[in-house]
Amino acid sequence: MYRACIFDLDGTLTDTLDSLEYSVNETMKETGLEPITKEQCRAFVGNGAKVLIEKALRASGDEELAHFDEAFSAYQRIFDASCTYRVKPYPGVPALLEGMKKAGMKLGVLSNKPDKQAVHVVTDIFGERIFDSVHGQRDGIPRKPDPAPLLALAKELGAEPAEVLYIGDSEVDVATGRAAHIDMIAVSWGFRSREELKVAGADRIADTAEEILQIITNRRNDG
Repeated sequence: MYRACIFDLDGTLTDTLDSLEYSVNETMKETGLEPITKEQCRAFVGNGAKVLIEKALRASGDEELAHFDEAFSAYQRIFDASCTYRVKPYPGVPALLEGMKKAGMKLGVLSNKPDKQAVHVVTDIFGERIFDSVHGQRDGIPRKPDPAPLLALAKELGAEPAEVLYIGDSEVDVATGRAAHIDMIAVSWGFRSREELKVAGADRIADTAEEILQIITNRRNDG
């Protein structure tokens, strides 16, 4: 039986693409570079803010990243003010979370989004009652797909790796779950397609939040 579930944030719990695209393109405007497209932004997210800005700069013509320091500083300021811009939970996610809580599961969030903004988004969208712990990217802590932060959060939630389910939407999340030897479900409604998730090696892909709740129910009945 699963005692805890840990979620990725962007593309898994919440549709944050508008906030990311807006913040990146306001940064590009301040830096004097061309904007990126929404689809480029979708492809660039998943590995943290620094990688997002590096990819955006290269896509906008700064192959040598000459503007990186200026752009990253601007992005931190802009995104801090805009991290909840047009953000909304994906369909079925609030009911999924409520069902997990009723089943007595501990819930956590592990994101490569900067920690301050990750906490801000989760609290603003879901309140302070649902999640037991929220971890974004923190200084000195490796980011996903390194398994260390996932295992540390599982321990914080009082669960052994075999008692944890991890849910995410990208190749980074698939690799993280595999490296931590934690059961993982990839979701097809986020920033990567079902085909991309299959190529990444996802063993289980859910198309709806209801499917995930059914998997948990079946595991509880079998356990």
